[in-house]
Amino acid sequence: MNILVINCGSSSLKFQVINSETEEVKASGLCERIGMDESRLVYQPAGCEKEKTVLPMPTHKEAIAHVINALTDEKKGVVKSLSEIDAVGHRIVHGGEKFAKSVVITEEVIKAVEECNDLAPLHNPANIIGIRATQELMPGVPMVGVFDTAFHQTMDPKAYLYGTPYEYYEKYGVRKYGFHGTSHAFVSARAAELAGKSYDDCKTVVCHLGNGSSISAVENGKCVDTSMGLTPLDGLLMGTRSGAIDPGALEYIMKKENMDYAQMMTVLNKKSGFLGISGVSSDCRDVEGAAAEGNKRAKEAIEVFNYRVAKTVGSYVAAMNGVDVIAFTAGIGENSATTRSAICKYFGYLGIEINEEANNTRGEEILISTPDSKVKVFIIPTNEELKIARETAELVK
Repeated sequence: MNILVINCGSSSLKFQVINSETEEVKASGLCERIGMDESRLVYQPAGCEKEKTVLPMPTHKEAIAHVINALTDEKKGVVKSLSEIDAVGHRIVHGGEKFAKSVVITEEVIKAVEECNDLAPLHNPANIIGIRATQELMPGVPMVGVFDTAFHQTMDPKAYLYGTPYEYYEKYGVRKYGFHGTSHAFVSARAAELAGKSYDDCKTVVCHLGNGSSISAVENGKCVDTSMGLTPLDGLLMGTRSGAIDPGALEYIMKKENMDYAQMMTVLNKKSGFLGISGVSSDCRDVEGAAAEGNKRAKEAIEVFNYRVAKTVGSYVAAMNGVDVIAFTAGIGENSATTRSAICKYFGYLGIEINEEANNTRGEEILISTPDSKVKVFIIPTNEELKIARETAELVK
């Protein structure tokens, strides 16, 4: 079964074609700058070099049409016709409390997703645009929605409720939802497998560390807590996001700087995090480089990040009353040996010992703890597209 996986943003569209039986990626790519000048298609069939082509993409419909044309091209396509695409899996950012698992997309599902738009105003509308455009160009092909928030819907109220008046939860759904759920689900299941344990009998902390970062506690195959909240702004320090902050500090800054709410949100989402503290970059690699050259603020940014990760992991060990596996994934988690090493130095109380030679690895699945370590620590590259393909294939069989 060939599954087309689509991850639709406001001005971009990522895609892969995956054979669900072999789990081979037959092609992948990206549409960039949709609705802007110089929009382009980046396309890479398996075993070939990337091709970059400037193409007009005034809307997502044209972008998806270009994707279909590339996939069915006589010379470099990976399917002979659209009839060889058996299903489409769509990443949808926010399912609120309506969706605790992936679903086949119907008009009722789309309406329910639209009702969650207020919770993810930058993402859900774009996801729906992608679904509508794909439906129009691929009529009759079954489509599945896979939600970033679904994996975290197993949290108990003690984990997801805020200390605000309960009526805000009842009326507006104000609570912790969490994100990166597809990644956390994929990595936690793989971590249990690598540790030689049943997923239903394993306590795992997944550290999804990248430009956007989140941590989850997964006990016996179910998420019991996660660091992002109502929005992806909560929790850890990130590339440009502040992470958790005293709400009173916001009022104080707004008064001092004569800011309105929208300006404050721009600061917290786009001017904070690594960028805000270091003044160097939102990219961890640039900040690490500056710190190595003696930049004090860059060093402090890294220390804040590592400390917050370690604190969150520790709180989740407490929440689960133990831990069997810690897994690092995503851009920083998979590729920064210094970050992993620095974070794991906080875990002496857990009996964790790191094999620094194994830890000196980038983007490969590997055990980085020593044989004597009481907790296994892995690098596990995430694969959200494969997880979406698996969920899609399972629902449309």
